[in-house]
Amino acid sequence: MASLWTFIAIGAVIYLFWLNRKVAEAANEHAKRQTAQLQVQLMSVACTKRRFGILKNGKPGIKSEFMFEFSSDGENAYQGILIMENELLKSVVVPPHKI
Repeated sequence: MASLWTFIAIGAVIYLFWLNRKVAEAANEHAKRQTAQLQVQLMSVACTKRRFGILKNGKPGIKSEFMFEFSSDGENAYQGILIMENELLKSVVVPPHKI
């Protein structure tokens, strides 16, 4: 019986790691798409908040916030924010920047 619980625990850790990577890859794609729309250069993407909880659709999932840095002129860097639920982009906050 103890080995069954060990397998369940290991499986849960593997699943959460896989889901975490899936969300991070989706955030990277959303940041690339956003910077292409703004016609700026993407510099980096980093997770600033992550928590497990019940999403607005009633299912369990990951609520996360990613910061992406971009540059419009090659000298100044600006930080935008992607707010996501699992792989779905809920909102984007882009600061004023030079064009």
